[in-house]
Amino acid sequence: MARDLTQIREKAGKEAELCFTSIYHYVTDEDNLHASYRDLEPGKAPGIDGVTKEGYGKDLGRNITDLAQRLAQLGYRPAPVLRAYIPKPGSDKKRPLGIPCFEDKLVQRAVARVLEQIYEADFLDCSYGYRPGRTCHQALDGLGRTIQRKKVSYVVESDIRGFFDHVNHEWLMKFLGLRIGDKRVLRLIWRMLKGGVMEDGLTHASEEGTPQGGSLSPLLSNVYLHYVLDLWFERRFRKQCRGEAYYFRFADDCAPRAQRGPKGPQSVQLFN
Repeated sequence: MARDLTQIREKAGKEAELCFTSIYHYVTDEDNLHASYRDLEPGKAPGIDGVTKEGYGKDLGRNITDLAQRLAQLGYRPAPVLRAYIPKPGSDKKRPLGIPCFEDKLVQRAVARVLEQIYEADFLDCSYGYRPGRTCHQALDGLGRTIQRKKVSYVVESDIRGFFDHVNHEWLMKFLGLRIGDKRVLRLIWRMLKGGVMEDGLTHASEEGTPQGGSLSPLLSNVYLHYVLDLWFERRFRKQCRGEAYYFRFADDCAPRAQRGPKGPQSVQLFN
């Protein structure tokens, strides 16, 4: 399985506009599901079913086989995520989390393992958050070196308010469809997005957002922002600048920097 996933990444890197139409079997592969199980950290809070990694692992072989069959038959349906709140650093507000059931975490991780092979070939160097081998320290180091070595006149820091809770599902699916042509994968992701949220014993429909707490949400957020921000900055905004411009993004936090133009500092409009 590891060799096959590597082949996906090599093909994605060579053919930037290729739409992958047959990758669902990688998701349902039992080796991939076992690897996804190992990837998940133990001791995490359970979802609405109360099942932990340790509990699921007591009969792991049978559980994985049963899950693989349900996925292959398109009979798997994710349960609503459990809404929880944690303190938000530097604020009196609390950050909402969506805690999936363990099996849903497992499936999300299996999907993410496959999609990472494609999107790691697409994502730009300016993106650092939630990517294999990339950290916030690397983003800060790159930002610091750019400020020190380039002719930077100003730095603009931005944070998208409530980004994870307000991701537009329809646009996200359109973006995914540019590279993912396998309808079964898209259907599975759509079911995850629309699985609902349980809070105070009541289940609410999921009309928007990709709740923090799941294994797939970080990747989906990077896909969305890759098209909405990263490519926009590189292909449109940078070309309009009279001086140099640089851009770093960690999840939904970004910091564009620009050089003083020939007629003085430019005014920057990041969002319309």
